[in-house]
Amino acid sequence: MITLPNGVLQRRQVQRSPVLVALFLASLLTACAEEPLPQRRINRSDCLRTIDMGRLPEALRRCDAVVATFPKDPGPLNDRFLLLTLADKDGAACQDIRKAAALARALPQRKLDSQLRQDLALRLADCPATPGGLTSPQATGAPKPGTPGGAATPGQGAAGR
Repeated sequence: MITLPNGVLQRRQVQRSPVLVALFLASLLTACAEEPLPQRRINRSDCLRTIDMGRLPEALRRCDAVVATFPKDPGPLNDRFLLLTLADKDGAACQDIRKAAALARALPQRKLDSQLRQDLALRLADCPATPGGLTSPQATGAPKPGTPGGAATPGQGAAGR
């Protein structure tokens, strides 16, 4: 409302530009657009986060992403060894453990977890010197522990046979 010099109140007509109205409505629509949720950062421990044998290929894909994110860390390769072994991909598992062992050897002793170092040594011993697969007693034809001709069952020792 505007007061004229003679004291009469008069309504003022405001003309709205159609362009301004369109811009205002467009800004309202874009302000309400939903933003995508932020992706969770890949963590070194994601390989073995959740393992479901029915979803083993999905776990392997997740672990592939972890290995790609941390290419100089032997830990994810060690974890992927487990998943590949469960998937009966012994050749690929041994390839991973060899690479993990080489990465571990390049690290100073104090920089690598002693449990990981021990795991790598044990798993590397199960792989043949040449690529191909695991050399478990069963793969080489040796008797299974706890069977006749095999190692003693736990708790009995060698004298318990």
